[in-house]
Amino acid sequence: MHRFIQKKSMKRIITIICIVMMAAAAWAAINESVPMVKFPGKKCYTYRVTLKDKNGCGFSIDKPRQFLSAKAIERRRRQNLPIDSTDLPVSKTSIRTILAATDEITLVGTSKWNNTVVVNLTDTSAIARIRKMAFVRQCQRVWTSPDSITPRVKRKKLKDAFSSWDSLKNVAYGSAFIQINLMKGEKLHERGFRGEGMTIAVLDGGFANVDRLNAFKTVKLEGARDFVFPRSTDIFNETDHGTKVLSTMAVNAPSVYIGTAPQAAYWLLRCEDQQTEQPVEEDYWAMAAEFADSVGVDIISSSLGYNEYDNHYGDHHYHEMDGRSTLISKTASMLADKGIILVNSAGNYGMGPWKKITFPADAENIITVGALTSTLQNAPFSGIGPTQDGRIKPDVMATGSPATLISARGTVIEDMGTSFSTPIVCGLIACLWQARPEKTAKEIMDIVRQSADNYCHPDNIYGYGVPDFEKALRQ
Repeated sequence: MHRFIQKKSMKRIITIICIVMMAAAAWAAINESVPMVKFPGKKCYTYRVTLKDKNGCGFSIDKPRQFLSAKAIERRRRQNLPIDSTDLPVSKTSIRTILAATDEITLVGTSKWNNTVVVNLTDTSAIARIRKMAFVRQCQRVWTSPDSITPRVKRKKLKDAFSSWDSLKNVAYGSAFIQINLMKGEKLHERGFRGEGMTIAVLDGGFANVDRLNAFKTVKLEGARDFVFPRSTDIFNETDHGTKVLSTMAVNAPSVYIGTAPQAAYWLLRCEDQQTEQPVEEDYWAMAAEFADSVGVDIISSSLGYNEYDNHYGDHHYHEMDGRSTLISKTASMLADKGIILVNSAGNYGMGPWKKITFPADAENIITVGALTSTLQNAPFSGIGPTQDGRIKPDVMATGSPATLISARGTVIEDMGTSFSTPIVCGLIACLWQARPEKTAKEIMDIVRQSADNYCHPDNIYGYGVPDFEKALRQ
């Protein structure tokens, strides 16, 4: 009997591997059919300049309303969290001095929590002058313009309405029922907790057609922002990855598809560059996270993770997986102390040489989400733990191989990845926090872990297990 089960499990794994390989081959074929184009403009480089202090920033922690929104201040007050020097903006004086180093320089952005200035320039001789500035601690290249890139795709054709076969009679959640029912999330909804009053920031690479699809017409969008350089002219004409992620939480189409937090408000923040993979994306992520904090976001859903970069420049290593060594994980580890819950994907490298979770899934005080198959087994691709300092990862598991979601064409589809198990959990955490507003970010995360079915004996493949949000509501 045991050997028979092993054979059946092996067949499932082989089937999944075949599906992944076919998908990869199809994607490669598509890419090969699209001719590359020359990168626009001169050869340029992006540098992360780390400063020694914040002298000359022009602000004081005694007057936080000058640099934080009322919502951000209230979130800290409610959780009894201090406003400290990391909240102060980067020194304006230092920024002006750096930008005066050459005429051929552009400010990409700043990170106040890391005290960094990110600049793009064509005159690399200016870097020597910047490194010698008295207030500069370090100057590191984080991006080099490629010779050629894949051109951006045109918008996909849309469906004005769902097809008749998308509707499931007498099933309010439609195709999303299984993935919410697994965690008893509908019990939160039945009691009126559907995310109302909560704000979620979605950090991703693009949100194709969210502005045009009928499926998203009822979504409460607070706004959108792009942090990638050069800025996109239209984040709704970029990748559809963020569209799929958002759908698992925000769509409210009874009998077709209801997400896990259909009454929450959303910020859509683009911080993933689809055309290159370089260390600067950690800076973009940090900028997006800090922006989310500044406008008063409660929860961040991030289906992004990094460990290997183009030409292996800036690759990460296992020994860095301590939640503090990399810029992205250091930033992520600060979020709970700002009163924000980060829900981040474990990553999909379980079947490759890396095998483990990616960065910032190793961060402290966050919820890292792995993916389950339809038989509630750990998906072979789902990244595993532990962190370098011995913490259990992933934290929890949810449906992700496959998950049901809405495509950029407006159709109900299935897709695989921890990218989709993550927002499913994120939406339900928003509903739980709506129900328990007196709890802090760290307390809510602990409640979610404690509700999970593997809490008494956690491991580094399944984590604390599948959360039970009905149980969490009673804790």
